[in-house]
Amino acid sequence: MKQLLATALTALTLAGPALADPVLGIWKTEPDDGSYAHIDMQKCGAAICGKIARTFNAQGEYASPNIGKTLVIDMVPDGSGFYAGEVWRPSNDKIYTGKMDLNGNSLALRGCVAGGLICSKQTWTRVQ
Repeated sequence: MKQLLATALTALTLAGPALADPVLGIWKTEPDDGSYAHIDMQKCGAAICGKIARTFNAQGEYASPNIGKTLVIDMVPDGSGFYAGEVWRPSNDKIYTGKMDLNGNSLALRGCVAGGLICSKQTWTRVQ
């Protein structure tokens, strides 16, 4: 019995990383108003949130006042690579209905208005 319990605990421990959401990690945004960022996507409860970790412009990395702010808000995965939640756009300080689609090392993120009829899209690339 002890061996069975030990085997089960070992299997759960090894399966933990495999159960991690594939969208977790660092993602590079497309430029918006001349700047781009690295977004750190992490679990926030049952959802995924993304905070601005680093910011860059034409001169290189810079210390934006937005570092540490949440850009991807409460994205809930449906289990097939699609997510729904909200996104914040720093350049106009507005929050939009958000959707994400994961395809390998590419993440399509959309911010929408009018019930999803009008959307703006960025495709992010995985940094790590």
